[in-house]
Amino acid sequence: MAAKLPLSRREFVKGTGGLLIGFSLADSAIVPQLLSAAVPPQAASTTPSPARLDAWLRIEKDETIRVFTGKAEIGMGVETAYSQIVAEELDVAPARVAFVMGDTAETADQGGVGGSTSVAQGAKPLRNASATARFLLLQLAATRLGVPPDQLEVKDGIVSVKGDPSKHISYGELAGGTDLNDALNVSGAGFGLNVQGAGKPKDPASYTVVGTSLPRVDMPAKILGHFTYITDVRVPGMLHGRVIRPAGVGATPATVDEKSLQGIPGVVKVVVKGNFVGVVAENEWSAIRAAKALKIGWSAPVQAFPEREDLYRHMRAATPKATRVMANQGDAAAVLATATKKVESSYEWPFQSHASMGPGCAVADFQPAGVTTIWSGAQKPHALQQGIAQLLNLSADKVHVIWVEDSGSYGRGGYEDTAGDAALLSQAVGRPVRVQWMRADMTAWGAKGPASVFDLSAALDAAGSVTALQYTSRAFSGTEILPQPNSAGNLLGAQLSGVANTTGADEFAVWGDMAPRYEFPNLHAVGYVVPTFYATGSPLRGTHLRDPGGPATTFAVESFMDELAASVGADPIEFRLKYIGNDARAKAVLASVAEHAKWDRRPSPKKPAASAEVVAGRGVALAIRNGTYVATVAEVEVARRTGLVHVKRIVCVHDCGLIVNPEGLRAVISANLMQSLGRALKEEVTFNRSNVTSVDWTTYPVTRASDVPEQIDIVLLNRPDLPPGGAGEPSSRPTAAAIANAVFDATGVRVRQAPLSPARVKAAWGTAVSA
Repeated sequence: MAAKLPLSRREFVKGTGGLLIGFSLADSAIVPQLLSAAVPPQAASTTPSPARLDAWLRIEKDETIRVFTGKAEIGMGVETAYSQIVAEELDVAPARVAFVMGDTAETADQGGVGGSTSVAQGAKPLRNASATARFLLLQLAATRLGVPPDQLEVKDGIVSVKGDPSKHISYGELAGGTDLNDALNVSGAGFGLNVQGAGKPKDPASYTVVGTSLPRVDMPAKILGHFTYITDVRVPGMLHGRVIRPAGVGATPATVDEKSLQGIPGVVKVVVKGNFVGVVAENEWSAIRAAKALKIGWSAPVQAFPEREDLYRHMRAATPKATRVMANQGDAAAVLATATKKVESSYEWPFQSHASMGPGCAVADFQPAGVTTIWSGAQKPHALQQGIAQLLNLSADKVHVIWVEDSGSYGRGGYEDTAGDAALLSQAVGRPVRVQWMRADMTAWGAKGPASVFDLSAALDAAGSVTALQYTSRAFSGTEILPQPNSAGNLLGAQLSGVANTTGADEFAVWGDMAPRYEFPNLHAVGYVVPTFYATGSPLRGTHLRDPGGPATTFAVESFMDELAASVGADPIEFRLKYIGNDARAKAVLASVAEHAKWDRRPSPKKPAASAEVVAGRGVALAIRNGTYVATVAEVEVARRTGLVHVKRIVCVHDCGLIVNPEGLRAVISANLMQSLGRALKEEVTFNRSNVTSVDWTTYPVTRASDVPEQIDIVLLNRPDLPPGGAGEPSSRPTAAAIANAVFDATGVRVRQAPLSPARVKAAWGTAVSA
């Protein structure tokens, strides 16, 4: 059942009296009412051209500013920041700005959410479109009020004559269905899509809305329980589905006994397509019962994975599928070969799960003669449209993806996969189907952040200076649903039903990109991509997890920088400043974090008393991500008897250029710190030869309230002279390294494998003491 009423843009505007700058038939606040309406199928669902202003915004007669963006709000306050940016350019109150997000029939394709680009890049076309809308509205008002445009001023959407406020007209009154000259110049695509028109954006020096701490616009409904999440979506005639995953990697269903479901009321159909097995029922409880009761004779799984303790040995021994030289300056190998002093270390980072608090959910309504509609919380709706179209053998204009907020994202943890499951089941039964993954589905079968290993070595001269450095990384590659041939192959359901796996470009753990680009006279950095264990339908599929590759690479590089500093008796911050070159912003965040943490300038470790049961230490790490700079200091206590690391305090200095919403930014950084704290201390996917064994909060623990540091200090460095940068991921990057460096400072023991679990810390400490 299609979700949008079958009206053209112009018909809708004529009926509402809105100015044809842009328009919408629904937004996230009214989805439930529209989804329950019985409307005829659509003939096609095309994505608006970004070359028109009406693809970006419209002014409604009731003074609402309706804005359209291909980005989505995944919990980081992007909608609030966008409302400030639009309100700033249009001179209206932010409360009057409403959004349609991630709807493939109503929003331009901006690549969805990813790479901390929503504000840094995704806001540019909104800012420019808003500036052009204001310019055009002033032209229209000038005609209505009989004065030149430069004699007009705007306050809260009211255009008045300077010096004569009795002559005025509102944006809403100007909205009369007039089609303005609204062509825009388009540049870039995806994340980099931008438009420019006749209007020039304001000078940041004049901002009055951007830079203020506007409360999150989505929080009242969420706090009061009124918010519509994807789990709340219902459509007429909807059924419920569950998918039964294979008994292990490569297992196939030799037999499926449908008679085993005879005692369960409401079962509609058992769907078998290759290794994809699902059940569809009239209600969710019957679907859950049927999924548990269905008797399937699975073949023996393939022993595709190594033993977990052999993971990193396997990665170092495997023949790479791709190689990339990232830096080659001087002759690092020759200098290392003749060095009188060398430091060599290896670091290891595990597979990690997205572990969102709520598992993925999606609703699909397959329409063979019309437009198939998908309701999903996936953060890349337009790419999902391509993938679903290929999965169902449809053209892209026969698929309409409506984004509805899910329980979290920060990568591809299973939201696209859930949509693929729902689409396959809806196609099989010819009715709308809702699929709700269970906890074990999400944790065990959701795609994982890839594992990686790092080997670093450095030569030092008699004065304690680094003369050469060799960096080698080996990592599994992440994948994405991309608008490329056969992109359906990234979906789990597609792989199990026989669609060939499709991966994006090889992704490396990159020196100088995923960790700071320190400068050495001789430097060689090379990365390798390790082949996946099993090509299709695997629970260890690599994917993008928050800041792909960043925490792992920074853990290795920043730990190694700490080791080098300790080897020459240097203070860790002073040592970094020596090799960061002329990067003034990097130096500024390091200086600021030292000041606010009251950093004790001395070498590490601190040399604790041998009899102390609990020892304390501090560590620092630097991160640079796409123009955002972060320096973090962690203060920890380590229990000798248990090896438990407790983070007492975190000081995080953050420079992302112009700050749009200071308190919103603090909240995003705080969330980054808490999630990355869990990744540093707890999170590690466990598996055996054919299955992932992390299936719940016990086998895959995450940060809990008791783990939150007693003190978190966030210091924001605002740079109004620079454009706003990304903030959704950078502060996740240095946390693990800062904690590991603090553990070394406290204990004198270097733990080089994440997470720094109590058992791992205790074992390393015990080995060091006995030695």
